[in-house]
This record gives sequence, structure tokens and C-alpha cells, in this order.
Amino acid sequence: MESKLYSVDEVISFINQGKLMTLAGDEKVLDKLPQGNWIAGTIPYFMDEDAGKFTQDKIFVNELDKNATNFKVSVHDENNIEYIVKESFDNGYTLIIIPPFQKVHQAFALKAEYLDGLYNNPIVGWVAGVDINTDAIPKTYNGFGNSKYEDKAVAVHVELPDDYFAQIEIVNIFEPDENSPEIRFFFDTFDALNCLIDGKETNLAKYIDDNKIDTKLPLVADYSGASINVSIKEVDVENGLVSFFAPVFESKVYRFAKPISNYINRFEIKTLDYEPDNVFSCNCILNYLYGEFEGRKINNIKGPITFGEISYQLLNQTLFSLTIDKK
Repeated sequence: MESKLYSVDEVISFINQGKLMTLAGDEKVLDKLPQGNWIAGTIPYFMDEDAGKFTQDKIFVNELDKNATNFKVSVHDENNIEYIVKESFDNGYTLIIIPPFQKVHQAFALKAEYLDGLYNNPIVGWVAGVDINTDAIPKTYNGFGNSKYEDKAVAVHVELPDDYFAQIEIVNIFEPDENSPEIRFFFDTFDALNCLIDGKETNLAKYIDDNKIDTKLPLVADYSGASINVSIKEVDVENGLVSFFAPVFESKVYRFAKPISNYINRFEIKTLDYEPDNVFSCNCILNYLYGEFEGRKINNIKGPITFGEISYQLLNQTLFSLTIDKK
């Protein structure tokens, strides 16, 4: 089965065939699906096979059956999200969907960095979302139990044969600006008042405002050898508060990203060799909006456009894919 958008009737047919799937679509179409071997999250933005698009009538399907020897589903809140690692198979991967702005979202984002065995198997997934022009609440779905949640994460753990392995490829168009100061935070947080900027305690909101920093550019830090973004959600100069879409960590050194002149061209260059035959892939809503992806095709990129990406931990403004290869 090709990863792409399908009609509700087509998805129901896949469910009736017993296909193991992860789905993405608007709440009104996901609500029409019968119980079966699937998990899902709400989102109406996609990179389909022909172009980026907004649709509330179709569902993006990623089939997980390929090479799978076993699977199990788990549901998590803020009190048990750390078990996401322990519940995985010895060889395989975990795909998780998390609702945004809920306690489980914050708990995962803050705890994942410190989970024992985090890198034993790939943990990937995404943060559910909605039409940004509405007040709708994002949802996650456990198709196995015919359940829908506002405040719980759902995950499917997939086992692979011993001669296969799962791996993650991350595409990040940003890199730290060497002319940006070093920024350190006093604790792990989604919201920052003061921080250390080149060693001097400074109010971050005031610094951004005084220096006319482009907040479409994320903060970038080295996370175990990978450049990871943290995107700015809001700068409240009056109250001196900066809010982020993912947490910043006390242990990391951040810089603002280097400015880029052509957003979509950078993605086209970075994805020239991007393989279309992956198990799952997603991209960030901020990339979709800032890069004006709607109606445009970028190489072989396909998948839901999400409110956050999960590649072991919560990411922002990032594209990733999960692939299965033979050892």
C-alpha cells in the first residue's frame, strides 16, 4: 500500500482487511472509522504524492504491516509516559501520537531526554493538530479499543525479524549561526524569562525584541551529535516571557539559527536523495507555513504536517522518516 491520502471508504476497506496502520486526518473523518488495527491523530495538513494540501475529507495512511512479526498498542498519560521505552520489543520500533498542550505532551518532552534505553529502538511519531484557524481540540485515536482522547498519547510497538532493523533519517534545514551568542537556560522549561546570553544574565524576550530577531528562526543545539531545533511560540515583551513549542534544557548550549534566504529551496536541496519508500514520515506545520508548501511538490516528501515531530524526543521545524532495512 502506498503512503498517501485515501478516501474514508478506502480506509474502511483497509481496516476490514486487517491492515496495521497509522492514520492522520480531520476529526470528522476519523470518527467514521470502525474498530481495527490502527492508531491515529487529527491533522488537516499534508504533503501528498502531488503537492502540499489542506483537506478535511481524506485520511493519510501509512501501512505498518511490512516486515512486522508482532505488534502491541499502549495508551499513555503524564503518569506513565516513561514506560514508552520499556514496552517496546527487543528489535523493532515504536510509533507514538501525542496531543499538544496537554500534560502528557509536556511530560514526554521533558522526560524523554533522560529515559534509560531511549536509543535501544527508534521511537518516532508526531503531535496531533487541527486547522490553525479554529478553536478545535486535537485528538488521538486508539482504533484497537475504538477510543478517542484529548489528553492521552497512543503508541503502536512493532516487532521486526532479527535480520531487519529500523532507522531514522532527520532532515533539518537549519544550522546554528556562529555569529549568534551562546544561550544557556537555568532549568528545563517550555517558558523562559531570564537566561545566560554569552554568560550574562539577560531577559530573553527583551533581547529578541531589542535585536529584532526573526522568530521564524528556531534555537539550535547539539543533542548527542545532532542539530535539534526548538521553535519560538510567542514572545511576550511586556511580561518578559518567551514560550517555546518544545522544551529547552539546562544542559544544552543554544544559538539562534542562521538566516536562510529561500525556505523551500533549502528543503529541495536537502531532500534530493530522499527515499519515498519509508514506513513513516512527517514534517512540521511551521515549515509548511513559513515555506508556503501548500500546492507545491518537494521531491519525494510525503506525510502529515504536524504540530511537532518525535524522533526519540520532541522536535520542531524538522522533517524525519523511518525506514526498515535488512542487516
